[in-house]
Amino acid sequence: MRDLNRLVRFLAYTLELLVLFMLQETPGLLPGIYGARPVLALPAGLAIAMFEEETPAMAFGIAAGLLCDFGYSGVLGYHGLVLGVLCYFISLAVRSFMQGNLATALLAGLVSLGLVMGGQWLFFYYLLGYSSPGYAFTRHYLPKYLYTMLFVPLLYLLNRGLSEALHPSDKQGF
Repeated sequence: MRDLNRLVRFLAYTLELLVLFMLQETPGLLPGIYGARPVLALPAGLAIAMFEEETPAMAFGIAAGLLCDFGYSGVLGYHGLVLGVLCYFISLAVRSFMQGNLATALLAGLVSLGLVMGGQWLFFYYLLGYSSPGYAFTRHYLPKYLYTMLFVPLLYLLNRGLSEALHPSDKQGF
């Protein structure tokens, strides 16, 4: 029975990532703020990591990151690699050091999304020598970061509900 619950949970997470990817990539569905649209797969991967063990968390982080790589026309693998590592450590931290709650999810989202998007700006804009890196940061990367952060609490609560519904024996106080 435990394996069936795990399989259903993993299928639900996969479906969630695919639906969120389709929502973020559909033009005109989510309104742009200063021309930036949210990247919904990133906070979904982070939220999933808070409720799974390290290896599945890393796998879903890689999957969410690769979906983002497919959506952007950048270097394939950057987001998959970075999000896989971040999700592994978020899962490890929540299971070992921190309590999984909304405040932890916001803190993890704040730091992790900042690292992903800040690294994207640094490696793919600033270090390549494009002109006006400050303008690009404040007019594109920062609005995208803040807009994506708005979805962290919603996706945390969605994944907490999925985890509680499909973990009937695990009552960890989430």
